[in-house]
Amino acid sequence: MSELVAVPVLLPLGAAGLSMAFGRFADVQRWLGLLVLGVIVVDAAVLLYFADVHGPLVLHLGGWAAPVGIALVADRLAALLLLISVIVMFAVLLYSIGQRITDYGRGTASTTFHPIYLVLCSGVSLAYLTGDLFNLFVAFEIMLASSYVLITRRTTVNRVRAGMTYTIVSLSSSVLFLTMIGLVYAATGTVNLADLALEMGELPPAPVRALALLMIIVFGVKSAMVPLHFWLPDSYPNAPAPITAIFAALLTKVGIYAMIRTQILVFEREPSWPLMLTLAMATMIVGALGALAQNDLNRMLSFLLVSHIGFMLFGLGVYDIAGLTGVILYIVHHITVQATLFLVSGLITRYTGTVALSRMGGLAKISPLVAVLFAVPALSLAGVPPFSGFVAKLALLRAGVGVGTVWAQVATGVVVLTSLLTLYAVARVWSRAFWGQVREPEGDPDPSDELVVGTGDTSRGMVRATGVLVLSTVLVAVLAGPLAEVSQRAATDLISGEAYRAAVLGGGSGG
Repeated sequence: MSELVAVPVLLPLGAAGLSMAFGRFADVQRWLGLLVLGVIVVDAAVLLYFADVHGPLVLHLGGWAAPVGIALVADRLAALLLLISVIVMFAVLLYSIGQRITDYGRGTASTTFHPIYLVLCSGVSLAYLTGDLFNLFVAFEIMLASSYVLITRRTTVNRVRAGMTYTIVSLSSSVLFLTMIGLVYAATGTVNLADLALEMGELPPAPVRALALLMIIVFGVKSAMVPLHFWLPDSYPNAPAPITAIFAALLTKVGIYAMIRTQILVFEREPSWPLMLTLAMATMIVGALGALAQNDLNRMLSFLLVSHIGFMLFGLGVYDIAGLTGVILYIVHHITVQATLFLVSGLITRYTGTVALSRMGGLAKISPLVAVLFAVPALSLAGVPPFSGFVAKLALLRAGVGVGTVWAQVATGVVVLTSLLTLYAVARVWSRAFWGQVREPEGDPDPSDELVVGTGDTSRGMVRATGVLVLSTVLVAVLAGPLAEVSQRAATDLISGEAYRAAVLGGGSGG
């Protein structure tokens, strides 16, 4: 079964080349992308089942055993996040196909979108499955290259500016990432994560703390942690809805995943981590207040994205099994909800012609379905029961209360406050965009770009794809019990690390 671990990385890369070869055949590209993502969904589900029942699955590339060789590892955490991520990528691709057919017709092919989208899928998969720091760096570079192409397609001045901001910040963090890898290798003689967990214990405390802090900075940039978040609200809102949705759903979560994996597997700490709890509180409050100050719908959602990264940092800061269980549940919830909200934003601008909340109104009368599609993920993001956000936040709150330290109690209070601010922010969108008098849509300010707005034209594919993601957010709440159990087992594996190390360094699958 270990060969299945390579499928999510290699299959989309091969399919990307094939998709490029069929660049003039639109339907071939579309069906190829959907088929590949469908296969990866099945593969990820199988990996999750075997990782949960039998322990981590490991593939040693080229037959070279770790720590010398490259290892791909599918444990419970990696397989679960891979499954959720690819399901979201499948739904977003459906939306994108429906949008392109609506705007340009069924016969119009896209030379670059489908191949690059598959390359992005490969990069995300590699980030989850890699067992060493250098190939984690490679995964981030694959995601950076593909995301830059996606964010600057059909270039306009604003999108070039946004793309340059995103790229410069990402490249700067990549230089820091490479520096960190060099320092880690110089200090320990290895970059394999399982081996690092053993080698770090042989170092004096000072260099260990310095390396841990450097990793926090590197992955803090990737995950948009305050105060390293400034690039995100300027980059994401300028891309078309499907691109923004997939960026918001996955790229920052990969950064959070990398931070969780490295900080817990490689370094040892006691429960309640003051530094991370402080960063979590700052991220929650700054993001929420930034969202309340916005009139641009997409910028508001971007700031809420930053704010809710803080919830995940909070669970990491609690640093016990209960906290990590809450983090895993929250990542699963947030991947689906954030993608859904940005897709709904794309539907909204189809009817309004603008992202300015002050110039919207009456959408509930024009399209009650869009109103429902917005209400469900918005209430879930705010943590209103019985939606998935309530389940995930409840797990985090219980963990924060249970740890018992004063700093954790304060951070728990900030979680509650931020949830209330989030509810106010989404209620403000509802009152301005969906209530009130119906307003005439504004004209498309730039018909030459891919941000087609103000036409009122949507397709069944776009609405159905959004509906699939709304349904997935509901299913996360319905399946909260089984998901919580899997998340708890994954959190236990993270804290212990024994199964992961035995599987990787033992040369096979561990239980």
